[in-house]
Amino acid sequence: MASHQEKASYQAGETKARTEEKAGQAMGATKDTAQHAKDKASDAAGHATGKGHDTKEATKQKASETGSFLGQKTDEAKHKAGETTEATKQKAGETTEATKQKTAETTEAAKQKTAEALEATKQKAGEAGQYAKDSAVAGKDKTGSVIQQATDQVKNAAAGAKDAVMNTLGMSGDNKQGETDNKDHSTITSDH
Repeated sequence: MASHQEKASYQAGETKARTEEKAGQAMGATKDTAQHAKDKASDAAGHATGKGHDTKEATKQKASETGSFLGQKTDEAKHKAGETTEATKQKAGETTEATKQKTAETTEAAKQKTAEALEATKQKAGEAGQYAKDSAVAGKDKTGSVIQQATDQVKNAAAGAKDAVMNTLGMSGDNKQGETDNKDHSTITSDH
């Protein structure tokens, strides 16, 4: 029996040794794989870092180029805005000058028309004044003539009435001896 136990012990020792050996081999392989993975990762990281550095530099370069481009475009836009502002100022100045010129021309034309209208009004007023004066003189002459005629008619009527009364009363000039038939024929004159 001892042998069976020895045999089992021996087999257990060998299994243990083989297991340890296989475990060691597995451990070594794992270590190698891990080291290999580590080296690969390190290389990749280094490469990535280098690539990252290159990418970072490329990004910086691209950002710098973009900044320069934007700066150039900004300067161009400022220059263009300055030109536009200057052109606008010049156009506004020209428009203002044209407006002043047009205003001056319009004002001068208005002054001339006003002077012409004033002169025409003076002329019409002078003509109307002369007409009124002529009409007044004609009216005065006509009124004087009418008054003279009326006065003559009144005098003649009065003389006729006097003669009629005297005839009726029998006091006609035939009855009076020495009296001459002097009738008062004084005339009333009016200012012409």
